[in-house]
This record gives sequence, structure tokens and C-alpha cells, in this order.
Amino acid sequence: MEEAEARKLETEVKAAVDQLAINDLRDKLESLEEQSHEADFWKNNIAAQKIMQDIARLKKRIEPWTALLNTVHDISELAQLKDPKLSTELNTSLNDARSKFSQLMRQLHFSGPYDDHAALISIYAGAGGTDAQDWTQMLFRMYCRFFDQKDWSYRVIDESPGEEAGLKSVTLEVSGDDFIFGMLKGEAGVHRLVRLSPFNADHLRQTSFAKVEVMPRIDSPSEVELDERDLKIDVYRSGGHGGQSVNTTDSAVRVTHIPTNLSVAIQNERSQLKNKETALTILRSRLAKLQLEQHAETLSKLKGPSQSAEWGNQIRSYVLHPYKQVKDLRTNYETTDVDRVLDGDLSQIIAAYLDSAPAS
Repeated sequence: MEEAEARKLETEVKAAVDQLAINDLRDKLESLEEQSHEADFWKNNIAAQKIMQDIARLKKRIEPWTALLNTVHDISELAQLKDPKLSTELNTSLNDARSKFSQLMRQLHFSGPYDDHAALISIYAGAGGTDAQDWTQMLFRMYCRFFDQKDWSYRVIDESPGEEAGLKSVTLEVSGDDFIFGMLKGEAGVHRLVRLSPFNADHLRQTSFAKVEVMPRIDSPSEVELDERDLKIDVYRSGGHGGQSVNTTDSAVRVTHIPTNLSVAIQNERSQLKNKETALTILRSRLAKLQLEQHAETLSKLKGPSQSAEWGNQIRSYVLHPYKQVKDLRTNYETTDVDRVLDGDLSQIIAAYLDSAPAS
């Protein structure tokens, strides 16, 4: 009995290791470790730190699976002895290994090429005027509270306030755990709010929309190589809110990728160079996401995102009146506890999406 169960578990673990390409990750780890032992490794401190971070990240992914694979192999060999004295020990070991396997199995949701990256999240006000800008602010608050619950780090890297209230747009950088992009990528799409408008003199029911964009943060330019000839870079004077000198110098930067017409404008920093670096990071991230969506092998084959579909891709409704309900239209997950969701409790919604989505 124990022998059959041990053999079955070993087969399942090996299949998961193959699906997650752990051996390929191990080869990549060995290559990076070889680089780290080179004599001039620390000559470029920034590049060296990035490699050391990659080594730590890869070890964190590989080592639990290697340990589990060794454990189930040892259990399988012991089970073949068919020694009654080992029966209790084998059962305990099998249960422990099965429990560990269940914990690691969630990584099967995150086998995409960028799922283990940090994320960039942008929220844009859509149809609905001031209500939509207020809705954008509410979503921003919801996600920040979720990140706090997960103990993730985040910072605002670009923000555009609304005229009367709320936000026209906001972009955040989120980091601090494995598979952040993998966890958050299902939040991308249009979010719809139905409520009694606090900005309407007659207090009428209002429907408003905001679009959430989730991208893997591409730290290394080598991951998405940009041809300088494909870029148009404009420098202009920052507008809106800002500290002293932000609005009096040409520090704002807009970078446009000509083949796809994707454009990123950043003005939060006083330094033109920092704004340009941030804009290029976001542009690479958007191109990586677009490449995933269009299954394109190279950037030259990418087409610009379809504007007509942007606001039709509604993924979730939040209804505050005439009843209370949050419903995800892809998974049919729903709850009447809207306040809990808007306070950042997104774990069940995200888990339902991950369980329903095909493997990356």
C-alpha cells in the first residue's frame, strides 16, 4: 500500500518539476553563479547586485522542489523494502511530503515567463466623469490595502489628480514576494461601479468605469530590447501638482514606441533622467505584456493595443445600489460583502481566478 502511494506521489512531483521547468531554472542558476565567481564581477556594481538578486530568487524557487523530490525518492525506496516496522514512519513521511507538495503546487499557476516578476499597476478613469475619477481613487485605495495585508512594498511612480475629486490615473510599482505579477495579472481589465453618485445634485444612480493595467516590471533592458530608432522621446514642462522647480523645468518625459504607438509620459521626478528611466521601464513592461497577449516572437511583430476593445473588457462589477454585490464576470465569483472587498480583501477573488485560469 505504502509502496504504491509513494510511487504515485513521486510520479506527480516529477511531473510538476517538469511542468515548472525546474531543470532549466537550475541551468540558469549555475550560469549566473559562474558569472558571480568571475574576477571582475563587482566592477559593475548595479549589474552585479541584479545578478545576485536573480541567484537568490532562483534558489528560492528551485530548492524546495529539489528537497521534495529527494524526499519522495527516499520514501519510495524505503517503501520497496516492505518492512512492517517502517509502516508508521512511512505513513508519517508520506503525509508530510503530500502536504508540502500541496503547498508548492500553487506555483503551477505561475509558469508564465514573467510570473515571478514584480508588477507595475496603472489605474485609469474611464466613462463616468468625476464619478469615474473618484472610482479610480477607490480602486487605488483597495489595492494599497491589499498590498498592506500581503506585506508587499509599493510606491506611486506617477499620478494625475482629478479636477474635482479622485484621480485621472495612477501607476504603482509593487514588489516584495515571489510571483507578484502572476498573482495580480488577473486584475487587468475594466472595473465597473454602480452607486448613488455623491457628485450628482439629484443623488441619482451612476455607473462609472476604470481600467486596470497590470504589467511585469522589466528591470533588465536585455529582457525586452528596444531599438533606439523605434523610440520618439519628447521633453516638456511638468504640469499639475509638484514641488518647487518641478513645474519650472523641462523635466517631464514622454517616450513613444513608434511601431505600436504605445506611449508613456512621466513627470513625477524633478530629474529628467529619472523620468526617462522610469518611462522606459514602463514601456518595456507594456511591450512585454503585449507580447504575451499577442503571442509574438519578436517586438517587430507587435501591433498596437486595440482601442475599441479597451473599455469593453469588463471583468468585474461592484454594485452599491440598489443592492450590494461584487461579481467577477469571468469566474462568477460573487459576494455581498462589498465593503470587505473595497477594504482590500481580494484573496478569494484572486484565488478563484487562478483556479479557473488555464496554466500560463
